[in-house]
Amino acid sequence: MASKSVCIIPVILSGGSGTRLWPVSTPERPKQLLPLTADETMLQLTVERTVGYAGASVGNPIIVANAAHAAVVDEQLRAIGVDDYRLILEPSGRNTAPAIGLAALEARPDDILLVMPSDHIIADLPAFHDAITRALPLVSEGLLVTFGIEAESPETGYGYIEMGDPISPLVHKVVSFVEKPDAATAAKMVAAGTYVWNAGIFLFRAGAYLKALAHHQPEMMAAVEASMGQAERKGLHIFPAPEAFAACPSDSIDYAIMEREARIACAPVNMGWSDVGSWDSLHAVSAKDAHDNAVRGDALLLEARNCLIHSDGPRVTLVDMDDLIVIVSKGEVMIMRRGDSQKVRSVTEAIKNAGQRVVQ
Repeated sequence: MASKSVCIIPVILSGGSGTRLWPVSTPERPKQLLPLTADETMLQLTVERTVGYAGASVGNPIIVANAAHAAVVDEQLRAIGVDDYRLILEPSGRNTAPAIGLAALEARPDDILLVMPSDHIIADLPAFHDAITRALPLVSEGLLVTFGIEAESPETGYGYIEMGDPISPLVHKVVSFVEKPDAATAAKMVAAGTYVWNAGIFLFRAGAYLKALAHHQPEMMAAVEASMGQAERKGLHIFPAPEAFAACPSDSIDYAIMEREARIACAPVNMGWSDVGSWDSLHAVSAKDAHDNAVRGDALLLEARNCLIHSDGPRVTLVDMDDLIVIVSKGEVMIMRRGDSQKVRSVTEAIKNAGQRVVQ
């Protein structure tokens, strides 16, 4: 058990556009700002994820978000009683490596940053907290730790982490990072038992991350430092200098840092995780009736099975239908077969190509 003198700062990344859950999720109100799986929004659930953690003291969160979402982020945090936080408002999107750099510069070098995407689901918080406790001793030694999700099936929509020998109880060396595989490769990796899904959740000291950023991405480090050095501050809001940040290369933490850094480790965990990256994923993590239908909104289902219904107004009625996704939102209606929800991206592209606005 780590000492309570250790301070963990939750860093919540909320810059995504969430277009895979169109038409409910839009650039103006992406999925992290929506109540998709509970009464709380996904951002609110993420902020509350460290409540009850006993392994160390937990400080006030740092949220990195799109500047256009400042008002709604403030509103949602205060709605759950969080009124002491720092909100870094990105003037432009530059992916996760620079976003985490902004937060690391805002924190103290010895602060331990728990980096979490704002649009994921974790059903088993005690398991997550246990994994944090397992990782803390290595973090204290300066390692960058990523959390790997124990793979339950050969998913092709996730990246994978290949784990090597253990370096402490239930924490392993990282052998390699693997891009989203085809079905045959995914099946082989899951059967091997040494691969986990890459959840994009990290734990490390702020200073250790900045050292790695400066070593592997000096241009990115310089741009992030310049943008924070010239940042404007208004209350809880921090505005990195737009011109300096615009000069920052755009890259993910995996490509920019983790795949290049030697001092990394992986803590595998089974915690009921999902990135809710599609309507099929939402069906999988949602509460269901006796016929495996997941319903949000007004619906009448007669002999319907394995369906997902999400309506913001009109009643949806299904009769003798199986395996359908029916979405009604903002005047848009989308119907597709279960298993085809990755095609949403082609839907939004088709609408754009037709000269229409995706967001109504």
